[in-house]
Amino acid sequence: MTRHCHQCGEPWTISGLPGRGETCMKCRADLRVCLNCVSYDPRVAQQCRERRAEPVLDKDAGNFCEYFDFIRRNWVPKAEVNKRAEAARDQLRKLLGD
Repeated sequence: MTRHCHQCGEPWTISGLPGRGETCMKCRADLRVCLNCVSYDPRVAQQCRERRAEPVLDKDAGNFCEYFDFIRRNWVPKAEVNKRAEAARDQLRKLLGD
């Protein structure tokens, strides 16, 4: 389990949390974003489990959330994450005869 960029998977090796302006060394994506936070959950209201946090519209843009904590997880490329979406698209294509 590592702390890494949500976009490309580049590991965050510096101790402490990234600042609002810090970006990934590899893809230049913002690091202090909702998608890298332990409280991010797409299944709850405002996609955040921290009820005291201010709502953030752009989940992949740097923000000033005071409850940010960099999540430790295993890197899974985004292509693998959307297998369910691809299956749904295939079923829709079959239904429409494409």
